[in-house]
Amino acid sequence: MTTLPYGKDPQQLAELTRPSGTSKGVVVVIHGGFWRAQYDLSLGRPLAASLAEAGWTAYNLEYRRVGNGGGYPQTFDDVAAGIDALAAIDDLDTSTVVTLGHSAGGHLAVWAAGRAKLVGTPWADPVVPVTAAVAQAGVLDLHAAVNLGSGAAKQFMGGQTDLTDADPYAQVPLDVPVRCVHGTDDDIVPISQSRTYVDRTRSLGGDAELIEVQGDHFTVIDPSSRAWERTLQALDDLRSA
Repeated sequence: MTTLPYGKDPQQLAELTRPSGTSKGVVVVIHGGFWRAQYDLSLGRPLAASLAEAGWTAYNLEYRRVGNGGGYPQTFDDVAAGIDALAAIDDLDTSTVVTLGHSAGGHLAVWAAGRAKLVGTPWADPVVPVTAAVAQAGVLDLHAAVNLGSGAAKQFMGGQTDLTDADPYAQVPLDVPVRCVHGTDDDIVPISQSRTYVDRTRSLGGDAELIEVQGDHFTVIDPSSRAWERTLQALDDLRSA
């Protein structure tokens, strides 16, 4: 594992883990925690290790969060810059770049996959385009998530009322496939967040799929779980599509 800064702030870094053989592509791991500072990229390390064992290059991304300089728009600046920094890494093939995020990280993963649609914003011209996104129990509709996590979305947006450039639900359909892995017993981010996102995307002709798994909010980030096995399979399917 190599730690790579992509900016001057201590939170602007990522951990790169390469597989032992030829890489299947890059998976950008974006941790959750309702965008709050007390949760960090250590949540993504077990997933990054598993991804590398499965043949992927894992890029475990840290970013500024509410409480340490993040929120709107700084967190979006970091996610965009962190992914674009992949272009500067020697001997790294970025033809396949999949964002994989849990909970609030799922929100950021799908948002990053739709950056090109955000015309007129600083994020609209990605240096490294995302080729697919996988949301694990993702917060994909900020309006519907207003009461989740004791008002986490409101805190994250900092009073911003126009969510157009921040809400994945407002960006559908994307030009790349989205897979939503969600536990049926999730009582932190309800599975309706994924269902409504997928339904809306498909109604508009986009490529999205809901993968329902047994378990709660954290089952999907347990590398020993069946939910994680299905996530790895989804990644392989996206690569071969």
